[in-house]
Amino acid sequence: MQFHSDRDRIIIIDFGSQVTKLIARRIRDLGVYSEIIPSNYLKKIEYKNIKGIIFSGGPSTVNKKKFQSVPKEIFKQKIPILGICYGLQLIAKLFGGKIKPSNKRGEFGRSFLFKKKSSLLTKNFFNSSKFVWMSHEDSVVKLPKNFKVVASTKESKLTIIENTKNKIYGVQFHPEVTHTDNGRQIFENFLFHICKIKKKWNITTEKIRLVNEIKQTVKKDKVICALSGGVDSSVVALLINKAIKKNLICIMVDTGLMRKNEFKYTYKIFKKKYKLNVKLIDASKIFLKELKNIKNPEKKRKIIGNLFIKIFDKESKKYSNIKFLAQGTLYPDIIESRSSTGSKTSKIKSHHNVGGLPKKMNLKLIEPLKDFFKDEVRILGKSLGLIKNINYRHPFPGPGLGIRVVGNITREKIKILQEADHIYINELIKSNLYNKIWQAYAALLPIKTVGVMGDSRTYEYTCLLRAVTSEDGMTADYFNFPKNFLDNISNKIVNNVKGINRVVYDITSKPPSTIELE
Repeated sequence: MQFHSDRDRIIIIDFGSQVTKLIARRIRDLGVYSEIIPSNYLKKIEYKNIKGIIFSGGPSTVNKKKFQSVPKEIFKQKIPILGICYGLQLIAKLFGGKIKPSNKRGEFGRSFLFKKKSSLLTKNFFNSSKFVWMSHEDSVVKLPKNFKVVASTKESKLTIIENTKNKIYGVQFHPEVTHTDNGRQIFENFLFHICKIKKKWNITTEKIRLVNEIKQTVKKDKVICALSGGVDSSVVALLINKAIKKNLICIMVDTGLMRKNEFKYTYKIFKKKYKLNVKLIDASKIFLKELKNIKNPEKKRKIIGNLFIKIFDKESKKYSNIKFLAQGTLYPDIIESRSSTGSKTSKIKSHHNVGGLPKKMNLKLIEPLKDFFKDEVRILGKSLGLIKNINYRHPFPGPGLGIRVVGNITREKIKILQEADHIYINELIKSNLYNKIWQAYAALLPIKTVGVMGDSRTYEYTCLLRAVTSEDGMTADYFNFPKNFLDNISNKIVNNVKGINRVVYDITSKPPSTIELE
């Protein structure tokens, strides 16, 4: 693992939280460079130029005999420390406090925060914030020595604590998620008032770094890029093209699981506008054959991932000096498939381009965007000249409609879903709602229900509509449509798509749900 001790930075010690990367992202948003360090790597780090340390949350408990901790020397560096959730509990434990399971099941979701005293950490925070986002079963019940209480909730009396002499702070809630009102202010205060670090990081410098890294990695070899036409793979293609030009070969694989008309549109854009070397492969029959009677979503993802690699391996043999496969993997893909840092993060689901890949591959992977969130990728895309229709297109999963046809996949179901999704997305665009939504899609549920059309009985599928608002895909809220839009879209889908007689709208946030159904 590479560490950058040559520049001022904030390090985040990862104890396995699903949202650790959000902490790094919030810090980058504020113009400060940050690194995530797995807790088991701490013995290898140099403290040179570290201006602040953040302890992340995590799924474990400090009440175990063997709990994830940090070396005592970390507190001897006189570097400001902020503990979040598990990080707070760890600080309390190490300084003589007590942690117990909550009286109830725990504290989850939004909680009302009561201010107890003023603090540098909460400067201007309470001006527009009283609600914070909680996700914990344990609570600090005894204040550690030399610490004071800054704020409390009804369930957690020691929600914010501080030791100003040693510049050690802890919060039980998660300021990194958007569900915490004004959480950004907590990080601003920690960075600029407590750590006193300066703004020196921006996405433009990252673009230069990425291009140089690709040049150094690839050298004179050739790269196959898995191009789907989504913003992620498109940005990867333009980045690599900027680095190695003619040594890039883009391959578009028609899986039969794409949205209506999307494949042809994307091909024309990259072939004619960007002058990339793009090859089309129709593999729809192969994918649908392999996915026949497969209902388990994890199996679907693994089948799709393996088929992609087989196709790319086969194509690579038609060219000389091809050693690399490039794909548009993002951080949310990695964090839901496995821990990106080696810490004990819970696995949510395998993504076809991460957890779905075979163990043995002939091609080496290049994933320039694996440390970035979707909105950061869009900034990169804009700087690379990616057209708006692609750069601001809603996220589309690599497995495509294969995970939006819930359960068994058939060609008939795919066609039904393509038509429903096409109507839905076009109506969003016509109603000027598309750009207000982070992601929207139609899914086909494995449920047939009775309906009445033209005085006749129907027995057809249920279409589920999903639309969420988000900044990064790690958390999301459902979009609150006007009733007339839902009325209109329901009528249009039922009246125009043969095979659907019922439309439902998903009003579940993430968490507890994921954005995709499978």
